[in-house]
Amino acid sequence: MFLGGQILAEIIGNIHSFESFGTVDGPGIRFVAFMQGCPMRCKYCHNPDTWQFDAGKKFTPAEVFKEVLKYKNYIKSGGVTVSGGEPLMQIEFVTEFFRLLKAEGIHTAADTSGITFDRTNEEVVQKHLQLLLYTDLFLLDIKHIDEEEHKLLTGFSNKRTLDFAKFLSDNGKKMWIRHVLVPQITDNDEYLYKLKDFISGLKTVEKVEVLPYHTMGEVKYEKSGISYPLKGVLPPEKQRIENAKKILKI
Repeated sequence: MFLGGQILAEIIGNIHSFESFGTVDGPGIRFVAFMQGCPMRCKYCHNPDTWQFDAGKKFTPAEVFKEVLKYKNYIKSGGVTVSGGEPLMQIEFVTEFFRLLKAEGIHTAADTSGITFDRTNEEVVQKHLQLLLYTDLFLLDIKHIDEEEHKLLTGFSNKRTLDFAKFLSDNGKKMWIRHVLVPQITDNDEYLYKLKDFISGLKTVEKVEVLPYHTMGEVKYEKSGISYPLKGVLPPEKQRIENAKKILKI
């Protein structure tokens, strides 16, 4: 297998599941591959079953590509999205998978937090540059604009996420910004305006999606014996959702 002009051993990816007719992870009807593994522990995560890296089923990029081709006629107005988990924890797999898709003329999108990006590590930067060659759209999740609040929410700083946004902008890659609106955490006008200011400095943002917090993942925590971090927090009210959309509109 070739990647960036080098011969590599067969790449194996851990995948949690597939969705054949996705409509919320990028433009049009999409085939969605949910990758296994994520270092973050977002308090509102509704997929705790994707956290562990060694879980899921093992596939090669060619095997998943073959699966996608079964639905090519259905996704011709859309494409393929990798989500997770954090898909870029398996960046070599995603890059090779996307290379196969682009050779077939299929639109590609990566739903990511950008947590894997590290500008101080040249090898990491080169891997992300390679990915950019085959990725049409990035769905970038900005969890919280305030660094300390981001740490409380996810366990990590937001520096890599924000730097990755600038990296995508500087390299001319289209992105949609995604922001989960959580009462008492991200539903705060001060933070929303700060996020708006940051987004305004990016050159390639096509869309900002406000995703209202929901409690549908709570049952997964119960089944897994995990304490749900936001127990008792209700979804945001309609007027607060509209308020966030108005502030973040580009």
